[in-house]
Amino acid sequence: MSQPHADRPLLGILLMLGFCAIVPIADAMAKLLGDYPLTQLVLIRFAAQAVLLLPLALWLRQRLFPNSRVLGLTLARTLLQMSGIGLMFTALRYLPLADAIAIAFVMPFIMLLLGWWVLNEDVGPRRLAACAVGFVGTLMVVQPSFAEVGLPALLPLAVAVIFALFMLVTRKVAKEIEPIALQGASALLALPILIPFAFLPVASDSPLTGWITPMGTDLGLFAILGFAGAVAHLLMTWSLRFAPSATLAPMQYLEIPLATLVGFLIFGDLPDGLAAWGIMVTIAAGLYIVWRERVLSRAAPPAA
Repeated sequence: MSQPHADRPLLGILLMLGFCAIVPIADAMAKLLGDYPLTQLVLIRFAAQAVLLLPLALWLRQRLFPNSRVLGLTLARTLLQMSGIGLMFTALRYLPLADAIAIAFVMPFIMLLLGWWVLNEDVGPRRLAACAVGFVGTLMVVQPSFAEVGLPALLPLAVAVIFALFMLVTRKVAKEIEPIALQGASALLALPILIPFAFLPVASDSPLTGWITPMGTDLGLFAILGFAGAVAHLLMTWSLRFAPSATLAPMQYLEIPLATLVGFLIFGDLPDGLAAWGIMVTIAAGLYIVWRERVLSRAAPPAA
């Protein structure tokens, strides 16, 4: 078993920033490939993770399943990750990229409370207030999206609950297994679950199951989807190895302006009206927490 690492909050924040910068690119590719079966998108996402990280973990002689506890937590984490990715990819078929991600940002508020209740992490009143403000901003984005597309606007809320649980499980297991090995093990567990769906028939204009062989530029889009998704979640796993989930949760608000930029460059989408104000509120809450963490880290005595 790998030795536990001491918390290093600023390193965790930098790694989470890398996740926030890369994951909107993977989401944008999934939106561009929305005519393909949903399970095919998720399958290719995990297949790329297996191809990239399993050989690296084996080359580094990292154990994928050090013990039965790690195996159980990794399986739970994999099921949560597959569910969350699948629901987000579904939401992106109906919503602009920035709106879907902004709605999902009720997650840090959920995660903050779960970190407090489940992991006994320290949550001060300023963190709680900032996440509450971010939650209000999320509700401001939900309202116009719900009015436009109906129930699919609520899918990112389900994503938020699932990924809050996913990140807490990751936090519990990340100090017992190397991040590369954890990501490789997750892919190894996911593929046998996802592959059978590729043999089911393709039905409807927005199919859930089956396989459509990609051609032309779609091959490149699938490659970017797999690579960006695998690297982003590797960075996220590393971040949870070095910082508490309560510290990293509000930090993820910075994903919203990056997703807005990606959505504008690729799809020409820009939030407006109440949604735009809601996004600005969530960004302000996230930036406040980043500033607050820097102040606390400077005030803390150096580690022995």
